[in-house]
Amino acid sequence: MAQNNELVIRRAHTVLSMDDAGSEPTGCDIRIRDGVIVEIGPALNSTGTVIDAAHCVVTPGLVNTHHHLYQTLSRAVPGGQDALLFGWLQTLYPIWARFGPEEMAISTQIGLAELALSGCTMTSDHLYLFPNGARLDDTIHAARDVGLRFHPTRGAMSIGESAGGLPPDSLVEDEAAILDDCIRVIDAFHDPSEGAMVRVGVAPCSPFSVSRELMRDAALLARDKGVMLHTHLAENDEDIAYSEAQFGCRPGQYAEDLGWTGADVWHAHCVKLDAQEIDLFARSLTGVAHCPCSNCRLGSGIAPVRAMRDAGVRVGLGVDGSASNDAGSLIDEARQAMLLQRVARGADAMSAREALRIATRGGAKVLGRADCGQIAVGKRADLALWDVSGIESAGSWDPAALLLAGPRRVRHLIVEGREIVRDGRMVTLDLDHAVAEQNRLARRLAEG
Repeated sequence: MAQNNELVIRRAHTVLSMDDAGSEPTGCDIRIRDGVIVEIGPALNSTGTVIDAAHCVVTPGLVNTHHHLYQTLSRAVPGGQDALLFGWLQTLYPIWARFGPEEMAISTQIGLAELALSGCTMTSDHLYLFPNGARLDDTIHAARDVGLRFHPTRGAMSIGESAGGLPPDSLVEDEAAILDDCIRVIDAFHDPSEGAMVRVGVAPCSPFSVSRELMRDAALLARDKGVMLHTHLAENDEDIAYSEAQFGCRPGQYAEDLGWTGADVWHAHCVKLDAQEIDLFARSLTGVAHCPCSNCRLGSGIAPVRAMRDAGVRVGLGVDGSASNDAGSLIDEARQAMLLQRVARGADAMSAREALRIATRGGAKVLGRADCGQIAVGKRADLALWDVSGIESAGSWDPAALLLAGPRRVRHLIVEGREIVRDGRMVTLDLDHAVAEQNRLARRLAEG
């Protein structure tokens, strides 16, 4: 960056602002100073760094509201490729039990780089197992190196196989220790200020891997600390059956009873929410992380996103773990979200622009980030630049309809005014080295 810390995006083909008016100016410039958008308009002068965007559609950076970054080390694992959720977990748990700090750090770098190249500038991460000395800190340090805006959540599992749970006993933790470590990482890393690069959340893994008491205590702790809450909910038919058998109610009721609704809560998946639960989430401002590719991969079903949106539920997108996707492309996730709603409800069920809005401003709202998710003066400078001069967009009458015809990798990615991807390549990470390390670790896990 230039010494005056100013960057100008010059002559953008189209800017999909995702502002309140839905404006889409063409041929305009965007001035960024100290990580903030300070001016939008034609022919802006600058003595700072200039990026020529004459052939680019500019969008807000995409926002990923649900991921398990560590799973990039366990893609396409035999035995789990064709399993439903519970069987898939039972296949993968023994592999994940062999992870340690090195595996957590490298898998985080790879997952974040993959997201960045697909246009993502801000991501959450749900880490709920900590074997062999691994800590949430390992992922936070890796994210700082890559440069994406990061919302790590301190997950947990406390009910092992011997107590009727799914995970092996070696992967569960004592509940008092879980709460103590949540306090530690929040105090060490959480930044509530505007423009924050790291915000920590509290995230017991799921209603079938922790106790009712831990769910309630986690909610109390999070609200005392002023951080957000996250978990999996209503992911598939097995999930609903478990809730009804163990708790005597549907997942939405269980969440409400334990304090797990509100604007400071977002739930992953929610494929099987019924009309009453959708109304509950809308009234309480509870967020949903929709993970369409993972839902397809695990045969979980099509989430009722159209009904959620129409009811006023806050919906963002998530790529979910790379062991259940098995990719980490957020732009592909947005396209899949659009297509699945059309499969379920008809070709007019969701437009390309609405799906992109869910992937940007929708995700920012779910994560409580009013400072991100749109291109407007005063907002953080998180931008994705998509080159529409290539073969993917050739012949397109509407290059701004990126999810119909457009590139799947960014040309440039800017986070807090800093270039993370330049000309299609990571500039904050030696990606070739990271990939080599990732493959070395994956081979070691497979051979073990």
